Amino acid sequence: MTRSPAPSGSPFPWRAFLRAVAVIAVPVALQNLLTTTGSMVDTMMIAPLGEMTVASVGLCAQFSSLMFSCYWGFVGGGMLFFAQYWGAQDDDGIDRSYGLTLACMLSVGLLFGILAVFFPHVIMRLYTDKPDIQALGVEYLRIVGFAYPIQVFSMAMSALLRSTERMRIPLYASIASVLTNMGLNWCLIQGHMGFPALGIRGAALATAVVALVNAAVILALSRAQGYPYLFHFSRHFRISAAFLKEYFGKCFPILMNEILIGVGNMVINVVLGHQPAHVIAAVAVFRTLEGFVIGFFAGFSNAASVLVGKSVGAGELETAYQRARRLVPLCAGCIFCVCLALLCVRGPLLHGMGLGGASFDTCCQALLIYSIAAVVRMCNWTRNDTFRSAGDATFGTVLEIVFMYLMVLPAVTLTGLRLGAPFAVIFACCYSDEIIRFILMAAHMCSGRWIKPVTDEGRAALPTFRKTHGIADVM
Repeated sequence: MTRSPAPSGSPFPWRAFLRAVAVIAVPVALQNLLTTTGSMVDTMMIAPLGEMTVASVGLCAQFSSLMFSCYWGFVGGGMLFFAQYWGAQDDDGIDRSYGLTLACMLSVGLLFGILAVFFPHVIMRLYTDKPDIQALGVEYLRIVGFAYPIQVFSMAMSALLRSTERMRIPLYASIASVLTNMGLNWCLIQGHMGFPALGIRGAALATAVVALVNAAVILALSRAQGYPYLFHFSRHFRISAAFLKEYFGKCFPILMNEILIGVGNMVINVVLGHQPAHVIAAVAVFRTLEGFVIGFFAGFSNAASVLVGKSVGAGELETAYQRARRLVPLCAGCIFCVCLALLCVRGPLLHGMGLGGASFDTCCQALLIYSIAAVVRMCNWTRNDTFRSAGDATFGTVLEIVFMYLMVLPAVTLTGLRLGAPFAVIFACCYSDEIIRFILMAAHMCSGRWIKPVTDEGRAALPTFRKTHGIADVM
């Protein structure tokens, strides 16, 4: 049934909107905050082993980030379908899209796991030219590679749970994971409670065990709460050729975006990995702190995907449009506060994570530059996630790829490898495209052309929405 859009002149229901955002964003932000806190504790526990160890674990984390980029396209595409089918109450659509998303993601996780376990020397030589850091990273990757497929499996389950408004299960799993990680790190890195002191191998082993704990808790809680979609095994792969075409048609732009951006970020990390050792250590710690900001952003990202995607799938297109336009300023305000808080406590925080002297000064520079750029960057990401959840996977993808490869990468490689510029200049070039993309994406947001439903209810409501906003009737 086609649903009429809300009158454009009626007051926006801010109270209900903020409550809906909080219900989704707060658990996701808390989950990511817990994960980042765990990463900080890891760094603090590894710090006594020296800056070289901190740097090597940081570079291994960048390989994990490349894996994240390769499978995140399927997460973004999957959540598009999950949220819209959830809004339409189409159980079969949810089952089919989850089965296909899980199969694609596990393929990526297995590939990266094989690379980490069997070819760690190749990976470390790619990221840095420092032999000591390479040797430590090889030890770490050989163990942590076993965790990659399990981590990807947990991410697929979490994406489905969040899209269907079951935020607490991933949150509880994260609590269990962080506590387990802290305990195992304490036992295995330095050697407590009768365990051997395994150093960096202990940190990797703890990560592998925690991946199992996270997946087990998600499955156990989902079963206990009677959540059906994870266990509809016979329905997950009832996939028609028409559905495959539609799924990969929507996912392909997102997938290419994430892969190409992941490769671009790898190039940036390679440039930074060829800087002096104190810069590599500083960047490793910075990436952990960056997780705080991204953790809070992830709450708004999921709120955008669920609230907008659900409304589009249910045929409430005007509601989706009005919600999307208000999510961005909320995100900007929140991220500004988080960055300000990090700057205020940077001194004791960085010293506690093992930085001092030149590495401390370098990380402070990175935090200051990032705090200025992060507000704009997270607004761009929120808009892009909103477009994707509403069915437009192309606009933000094209912008991000074009500016990354024509503007950011040339600037970073030129300043970092050719000109030998100071670290602050190289790092600032990483964000040189954000303001331009902000303006272009704001204009696209106002146009309303990004609403492209995949459900029958959404498609039925589309002509009325386009007529209301004066949008030409083209897909």
